[in-house]
Amino acid sequence: MTTQELIEQIKQKKSFLCIGLDVDLNKIPKHLLETEDPIFEFNKAIIDATHHLCVAYKPNTAFYEAYGIKGWQALEKTINYLNEKHPEIFTIADAKRGDIGNTSTMYAKAFFEDLAFDSVTVAPYMGKDSVEPFLAFKDKHTIMLALTSNAGAFDFQTKTVEGKELYKQVLETSKEWEHAENLMYVVGATKAEYLADIRKIIPDSFLLVPGVGAQGGNLQDVCKYGINDRVGLLINSSRGIIYASNQENFDQAAALKAEKLQQDMKVELDRHLEVLN
Repeated sequence: MTTQELIEQIKQKKSFLCIGLDVDLNKIPKHLLETEDPIFEFNKAIIDATHHLCVAYKPNTAFYEAYGIKGWQALEKTINYLNEKHPEIFTIADAKRGDIGNTSTMYAKAFFEDLAFDSVTVAPYMGKDSVEPFLAFKDKHTIMLALTSNAGAFDFQTKTVEGKELYKQVLETSKEWEHAENLMYVVGATKAEYLADIRKIIPDSFLLVPGVGAQGGNLQDVCKYGINDRVGLLINSSRGIIYASNQENFDQAAALKAEKLQQDMKVELDRHLEVLN
């Protein structure tokens, strides 16, 4: 999927919502445990109920890898279902990979070719030769960790090195890498006050913003500092939507939560972007 196609989806749906498919068998409705593939059945029901309200889905691969081969098969079935039924949806493999060049190439092939995701999250700690193999894939996107929403982000990311915070150096350096136009960045919603400075460095890039909802991030603050003339934001909500209920009507409860966020996003789009009115 190209960036322009993603922008068109945002315009059509008046939404920049990304729904995280982080499936924990201990939290899903009990009746699904009786099915052959509870993880996929849960995801399918969530997708069927919410696809018109969001522009992206983001399975965190840890929630599938934890269940071994059955979990991986459920992930494959989920992405195949999305690509077949809703090819307009932007898909994100939240895998946070990053290793030496030949290993990164294999990671990229796994997610971009075998599973046919539109994008994958990566960690930049090992530098450009660990990220550029992902960037080499045409019309695929690499979403690099920049400033995350967890408490430990302050251990390294905001440390000052040679007069500049490390996360800013990461952003500036990444702009020089080959095929950097395929980069997006993760910036936690709980770090919204940093977005103004981030936008000075990467004014045009898309940002994947987790942390709205369960983690305490504020949508209005993220939009105030982070939105650009292409929208440039994908706001992720996982637990706050998919676990809205553990009853048999869980999918409809999830849709209500997603619709509330989508309506809030429509307000922000109308406020900030006349082009989308």
